[in-house]
Amino acid sequence: QVQLVESGGGLVQAGGSLRLSCVVSGRTFSSFAMGWFRQAPGKEREFVAFISGSGGSPYYADSVKGRFTISRDNAKNTVYLQMNSLKPEDTAIYYCAAKLYSGNVRDVSRYDYWGQGTQVTVSS
Repeated sequence: QVQLVESGGGLVQAGGSLRLSCVVSGRTFSSFAMGWFRQAPGKEREFVAFISGSGGSPYYADSVKGRFTISRDNAKNTVYLQMNSLKPEDTAIYYCAAKLYSGNVRDVSRYDYWGQGTQVTVSS
């Protein structure tokens, strides 16, 4: 079956950087478009970034545009989220998600598979 495993979270000071990774197994990786989402305590899961199966069409939430970069390496079955200039409001559990079909890339319900999440904490 399809599995997504995130890593790379941790505790960082404001202004710092982290790189999240998500390894996908169980199906041809390039068949998936990939997204990153996050969920802070008491809040709904929100869209962060998206990338197509070929690695094109990166798309970001306004709150992270210019600070975060999504990329993928199809040879390694891995999608990345480089996070720079981190802010305390970026603190959340970060999830990667895979989708097979077209549809609103910001919509949680459009994604078919999810990882278990990795905690990112940004201290002020």
